[in-house]
Amino acid sequence: MRILGINALFHDPAAALVIDGRVVAAAEEERFSRRKHGKRPLPFSAWELPEKSAAWCLKQAGLRPQDLDAVAYSYDPALARPADDLGLDDPWDHLRQLYAREAPGFLAEALPGLDPAAVRFVPHHMAHAASGAFAAPDAEHCSVLVLDGRGESASHLAARRNGAGDLEPLHAQALPHSLGLVYEELTAHLGFLRSSDEYKVMSLASYGRPRMLSELRRHVHATGDGGFRATAVPWDTLCPPRRPGQAWGQEHADLAASAQACLEETLLDLVRWLHGRTHDPVLTMAGGVALNCVANSRIAREGPFSRVWVQPAAGDAGTALGAALLLSARGGVPAVPMSGTDLGRGWSEAELEAWLKTAAVPYERPPDIAVTVAQALADDAVVAWFQGRSEFGPRALGHRSLLAHPGKSGNLERLNDVKGREQFRPVAPMVLAGRAGEIFHDGPLPSPYMLFTHRVDEEWRDRIPAVVHVDGTARIQTVDPAAEPLVARMLTAFERLTGLPVVVNTSLNTAGRPMVDDPRDALECFGSSPVDLLAIGPFAVRRGAFFAGPDRPPVV
Repeated sequence: MRILGINALFHDPAAALVIDGRVVAAAEEERFSRRKHGKRPLPFSAWELPEKSAAWCLKQAGLRPQDLDAVAYSYDPALARPADDLGLDDPWDHLRQLYAREAPGFLAEALPGLDPAAVRFVPHHMAHAASGAFAAPDAEHCSVLVLDGRGESASHLAARRNGAGDLEPLHAQALPHSLGLVYEELTAHLGFLRSSDEYKVMSLASYGRPRMLSELRRHVHATGDGGFRATAVPWDTLCPPRRPGQAWGQEHADLAASAQACLEETLLDLVRWLHGRTHDPVLTMAGGVALNCVANSRIAREGPFSRVWVQPAAGDAGTALGAALLLSARGGVPAVPMSGTDLGRGWSEAELEAWLKTAAVPYERPPDIAVTVAQALADDAVVAWFQGRSEFGPRALGHRSLLAHPGKSGNLERLNDVKGREQFRPVAPMVLAGRAGEIFHDGPLPSPYMLFTHRVDEEWRDRIPAVVHVDGTARIQTVDPAAEPLVARMLTAFERLTGLPVVVNTSLNTAGRPMVDDPRDALECFGSSPVDLLAIGPFAVRRGAFFAGPDRPPVV
């Protein structure tokens, strides 16, 4: 069974291809269009059809549109109600619904040969839920919690994957109550971009005290029946708004900390109610709220489930994958759990070398690129790491990364300067899975997708200061040598040179731009940023040689 999943309504347009229950390709449209989150000027800010990513998914599998058994569209307009009826202020919602209803025709135009009748509408939150329940390893029986801004008429779904291999809804929270929308409003109040910069609020919260928590509880709280209330919060009375670009103050950090604490409390109540209904050992999570790794960690630490698994592409991009998996399961083909996030584009060594030659870039091919990078990092270089297939989802997990030495405290500020982003933003450590337990505590291990925070052991904080956040935690990525042999070899070589089994890892991009995806992106990012070495496949491009190459001025 060959099913193409499509997300193309709110934000993060994406496509995913599932063949016989296995995810063979998945990519966000932003990696092709270079428009972050697929956003355009209003009113069409989020209605970008993932034409290029869908076409690439089919090409990757050698399929034509007419070869598909179905196209799963992760929104069902039949379940939607007018925004006014839902208590939402959304003047463009009627156009969104029209766009969704006409999606089969749009897709048939974008993918010539596709029969519009092959398009199946999948409820938004069911697609989110399937992306967790069917992609998680060892989760044949699991509970599912989905929380985001909104779907057709709800903002939340509690469900379980039952013995029949299907999803059984247990509770949904009707709009306008939405934890995701409350967090979006806070994001805008604090001067960041809503539906994009919520993770910045989470980072800022670490600098504050939750002194406004009691006031926020009056507006946001669980109701004890599997749902919650999230009424309008009087943000202006709690803290003056921050203008974009304005320096943040302690009151802004305190408001972020208070909202973060309120979110965590509410999520814990929802998780406890869900476990009381299912008594499952495993909880899977999806939806944009599930990208809040601080909240995830508290659920794993204090919640009743013995294991928590979060979909790496928990945002709306992941609904493309979930919609396809759900149709596959309901077609009688069991889903195969995800083995990793490297589901995007990749290039052969010959193709990468052709790019370097076309660009007239001086390069070398060392005996082992992993050892070359480890030596550069030990010498305190910043390295752009472009290896294998790109990641699906918002995290750089060792395929499109910027790497640095964790033992140099100045490298946090240095990397934030390279990326052009706020200095309160942390960077993450990647660590060999076998060494993680001695350095990082109070969080799930292994943690391969950077979706939980861990407390850094006090004896290690001075040894790896660049990756320790202000609250003494770190959002880690554990590396399994069997799954990521090249990254593991680089980490092993770095430890031989420095005694540290940890390397700084952050996404290979600059502020406001999507993650680097293809070789052109990598060369542009390397050429325009103060990065010392580009490791692209087995090849190394050094900054001095890059700017002293043919037709380039010598480095002064």
